[in-house]
Amino acid sequence: MTLPDSPTRPAVGMNAPTPLRPQLTTWDGIALIVGIVVGVGIFETPVWVAANLTSGWQMLGVWLLGGFLSLVGGLCFAELGAAYPHPGGVYHYLDRMFGSRLAFLFGWARMTVIQSGSIALLAFVFGDYCSQLWRLGDYSASWYAAAVVLLLTGCNWLGVKPAKWLQAGLSGAKVLGLLLVVVAGWRAVGVMSESTPSTTTFNLGLALIFVLFTYGGWNEAAYISAELRHVRRTMPRVLLGGIGLVTVLYLLVNWAYLRGLGLNGMAASQAVAAELMRQTFGPAGVALTSGLIALSALGAIQGTMITGARTNYALGQDFSLFRGLGVWNQRWDSPVAALAFQGVVCLALVGLGTVTRKGFATMVDYTAPVFWLFMLLTGVALIGLRWREPDRVRPFRVPGYPLTPLLFCATCGYLLYASLAYTGIGALVGVGVLAVGLPFSFLPKST
Repeated sequence: MTLPDSPTRPAVGMNAPTPLRPQLTTWDGIALIVGIVVGVGIFETPVWVAANLTSGWQMLGVWLLGGFLSLVGGLCFAELGAAYPHPGGVYHYLDRMFGSRLAFLFGWARMTVIQSGSIALLAFVFGDYCSQLWRLGDYSASWYAAAVVLLLTGCNWLGVKPAKWLQAGLSGAKVLGLLLVVVAGWRAVGVMSESTPSTTTFNLGLALIFVLFTYGGWNEAAYISAELRHVRRTMPRVLLGGIGLVTVLYLLVNWAYLRGLGLNGMAASQAVAAELMRQTFGPAGVALTSGLIALSALGAIQGTMITGARTNYALGQDFSLFRGLGVWNQRWDSPVAALAFQGVVCLALVGLGTVTRKGFATMVDYTAPVFWLFMLLTGVALIGLRWREPDRVRPFRVPGYPLTPLLFCATCGYLLYASLAYTGIGALVGVGVLAVGLPFSFLPKST
């Protein structure tokens, strides 16, 4: 038996009509995915991936594998997003399948671990690289980080149209910047087939953690499903087009790194993109790289803010404790309260980070177990909702069902295991923060 919500005007809080209007096109959705996925990871994680593989061809192969596994996940999300368009995204799917307690825990994780932590980290990366171009005193990175949180929160406050125009511009500039890195690799001296013995070790599990972390973000399309025009057609196109474009970009960029530096050089590098650009363009390449990474961080923050606020909005619709977040401002056509709350949390994390900065790898540890746990449960929800709601209109169906969602679940399960087995204290902290939200999940839902 299906619930009486419309595919174009879905229920929020499971029983109330949403004020969201479908005004985003396929290209808007693809720009959002590229903007979120292509963040700072592609400038950081190739070093860690190279350190856990023993040849350049393994390196390219694992990035291609990451794109394929992301595509498998994208197919699963395309079915869910087309059948259940809702601003809560995964929160809504988990609510329908498992009930409000698990859905609440996911919303809690998005607020405290996954989204806010990602925004704060990206804001600090933006500040670090802007500081290399123009320093603002002793706490330069923190000033830049706080400023970008305030600026982009304000931009999203003004509504969907300004936010989508900004996202499209940043995504386009980011793609052009990555193509510049590819040009640098093409002009570099080729060392990909170096004859020196590899100084790295083989650990596919840890390499995949960093690769799939870098691909992370394609699932954010689920949170704009209620705002996509003709969602039944556009959701599959957004996910498949976005993931396909990102995969091609990542393969080209890693080929450039390998050609310019080689696997051993990548593994030993402290800043792989900067070294490649310096080798090709000289000292000016370092400044160029700083600007490129800052721009990439800016685009990722913008996309993450758009989708993060919509989960907070859906949570506020369902739970009276967060009722203030579940208000859609008709004047600005945006979830103003949810955006403001998200901005406050991010600013608090920026303040905390000013005193106790965490490294990039530690932040991956912090978010990975929680992220892969809920991705696994989303894959299970796809299978369960097919069985529980057989009459639901599904404009797009996962090809190869049930093998495709089972492969997605197996991948998520392995990454959940690997993120706990191969990582450090950061993973335990992330799981601990998730556990703090457990008592709140027993609060009654709003009526």
